[in-house]
Amino acid sequence: MTPRRGSTAGLSRYDRVALDAAAQIIAGYSTSFGWASRLLGEPVRTHVRSIYALVRVADEIVDDPDPRLTPLLRAEQLDGFEQETIRALRTGRSADLVIHAFALAARPHGIGEDLVGPFFTAMRRDLTYREHTQASLDDYVHGSAEVVGLMCLRVFVDGDPEAFERLRPGARRLGAAFQKVNFLRDLADDGELLGRTYFPGVTPGTFTDEQRDVLLDDIDADLAAAAVIPALPSSSRRAVGATHDLYRALADRLRTVPATDIARRRIRVPDAQKACILCRALIGRHR
Repeated sequence: MTPRRGSTAGLSRYDRVALDAAAQIIAGYSTSFGWASRLLGEPVRTHVRSIYALVRVADEIVDDPDPRLTPLLRAEQLDGFEQETIRALRTGRSADLVIHAFALAARPHGIGEDLVGPFFTAMRRDLTYREHTQASLDDYVHGSAEVVGLMCLRVFVDGDPEAFERLRPGARRLGAAFQKVNFLRDLADDGELLGRTYFPGVTPGTFTDEQRDVLLDDIDADLAAAAVIPALPSSSRRAVGATHDLYRALADRLRTVPATDIARRRIRVPDAQKACILCRALIGRHR
């Protein structure tokens, strides 16, 4: 069997420590993603975790509520993080363990500045935007979510350009759907803790059931891009299906919760339901 171009065989001790660091970040920050990522085959699982670790650190730079982190300091940290990431894409090495792990995933699979640049641009907008127009939201969703989905797709298809282009539209829409569900779930926290609203014209204090349903109708249309999942390689199909179904369950739950409750607290899918979804994916029963 021809090894995947991102194979982790023959790595140095430093490489392995970097990959372990990325895995620890995922374990510490994202329970649902951590569970779903276990359904990925190797080396896909390792590389996807490394991508999300970089995303998680960048997100933490802009979202950590520590008042000592001024907007200027956050901007300086984000700029430095981006510059070091671009440097690692070019050289294959970084003294930052998370960036080094990301480079190990990115370079063999053709993940370059065309995807990394829009991501950091979106992160930088979180430092300045408090309310979005529809145009600025579309740009933000593209950079913060769609391109992350495309990075993962590069790994899923092992850098195959034909497969990447064929599956690109579906991957973008799934990424957008996941991000929009996050925005709706986190409406209360984003407004109260971060002073941000992502959906134009939607604020926690005035959020209505009608607005909730309009947003969820849009999310449902994006989640319909799940039709792309059966076309994914077997090494990623179950995990992406499970992730889709976790977000589908959250969207369904949000539709049953009054808008006033969504505006006050973070809505969750119970752990027992998450476990059932993951078990279905494990035995190949994506809905």
